Amino acid sequence: MSEPGSSDAYEETRPFRVRSSTAEWAAAILRQRVTQGGLLPGSRLVEDELTAELEVSRNTLREAFRLLGHERLLEHKLNRGVYVRVLSPADVADIYRVRRMIEVAAVRRPDQDPIALTALRDAVSDAERAAAESRWLDVGTADLRYHQIIASLNGSQRVNAMMAQLLAELRLVFHTMDPRALHAPFLPRNRELLTLLESGRTAEAEDLLATYLDEAERLLLATYAQARTS
Repeated sequence: MSEPGSSDAYEETRPFRVRSSTAEWAAAILRQRVTQGGLLPGSRLVEDELTAELEVSRNTLREAFRLLGHERLLEHKLNRGVYVRVLSPADVADIYRVRRMIEVAAVRRPDQDPIALTALRDAVSDAERAAAESRWLDVGTADLRYHQIIASLNGSQRVNAMMAQLLAELRLVFHTMDPRALHAPFLPRNRELLTLLESGRTAEAEDLLATYLDEAERLLLATYAQARTS
């Protein structure tokens, strides 16, 4: 389900069926495909294909669709089927409103988890390597992982789950732009933010991230506005 240009490093790894229903497991797989860029906004999900591939019943798959509908990733169109949502400018603004609350609070914390900082270094390196090889879909995937790790600095499993859903929505927004134009300006910012966190300069990290999120939101909203006028 990957787009051309993606690398083996980002191939799907299916979640284990641990402490979750089969429907939740199927929903986790589909959410992961959205986050990794394998399901595009407006694409139709074919029940027969997915029930066979995932080896689940039609009722189980429909429950997974329902769960992802609540997460605003899928929508049911009457007499037409289930589709990946196409997000609106209002969705973009709301996503960034919540990102500010989650991520800025995370970098403000004085004691950062060294394991998380190591994971951030890996995400930055993966993104930089993918950019050097012009694998821009993979850059986006690494960037989403980077921000999931940022959110984890809050130390809350509930926040982690909320952020995972939010970033899946954000991937759908990413498809509105050329990936290189979207991600290239923020690669050095991710490295700079990491350096500030490693140095314990939380106030500077907070300021940088707030500006970063403001600029990313403006960039995406400008793309939506241009699409409406073209």
